[in-house]
Amino acid sequence: MARKRKGQPVHGWVVFDKPKGMSSSQAVGKVRYLLDAQKAGHGGTLDPLATGILPIALGEATKTMSFVMDGAKTYRCWVRFGEARSTDDAEGEVIETSEVRPTATEIEAVLSEFEGDIEQIPPIYSAIKIDGQRAYKLARDNQEVEMQSRTVRIDRITLVEMPEPDLAVIDVDCGKGTYIRSLARDLAVRLGTVGFVADLRRTRVGPFVENQAISLDSLESLGHSARLEEAVLPIMTVLDDIPALALTEVEAGNMRHGMPAPAMTVLGRTPDVKVTQGETVIVMDGDAPLALARIEGGEIRPVRVLNL
Repeated sequence: MARKRKGQPVHGWVVFDKPKGMSSSQAVGKVRYLLDAQKAGHGGTLDPLATGILPIALGEATKTMSFVMDGAKTYRCWVRFGEARSTDDAEGEVIETSEVRPTATEIEAVLSEFEGDIEQIPPIYSAIKIDGQRAYKLARDNQEVEMQSRTVRIDRITLVEMPEPDLAVIDVDCGKGTYIRSLARDLAVRLGTVGFVADLRRTRVGPFVENQAISLDSLESLGHSARLEEAVLPIMTVLDDIPALALTEVEAGNMRHGMPAPAMTVLGRTPDVKVTQGETVIVMDGDAPLALARIEGGEIRPVRVLNL
């Protein structure tokens, strides 16, 4: 007999404003505790050094996490020139220095080289697995770590200001898998110097933006009260860009038990919704999302049923 989960069946998303020094897993545990939720997970890791948006999925929203993790992200990055660090951020040891300090004009002149699809070598202190082990664990054990180059996408990179001669504030819009620490390191090298991420804040993840974020202090001040529900956004928040198809009561009942629905019949009721073979859709039981499904042949097949 399966063990009953502790907590309440809370379903939805919390746009958590992660404080500095807290790991992503610690943040999930804290939010889960404050909301007394049975199940929780995060939609994209954020380093302990960084602050900002960490989307946390609760309950059945965990089945939609890929739509957030695969989404575009925006960061504000503080790049300190003149020192290279072992971790490419402020937590590491100084491993190289340089007297070169690029000007704002020099920085702006090369930023376009880092836009589009670019090759990037992740930091050795990262969660990427090498032969089954995390790279950061191998690095901390003083084992040789060889990181492979990967293609990432940067849609936009802009210089915001230079508050100090050796400090540049940069905004980055990027895709999944981009390492801002690697970007700062490579930008510094391109400018004939060395550098590291002195500070980092994530301001957007997929559909979630900074003004939606709720701080730890705000969550704690709400306590275990009904007002906590105000911090939980609906599951549909991350599914707005996915075609939605309405099912009849019979079709919904069948799909809830893993059975497909006839595509021609369902699509015939919503001729304005255009879908293609293999495309993911969200099927609705009235106003409630019922399942993530896929068009296969002449059927709409459930992929992840939401038990709401």
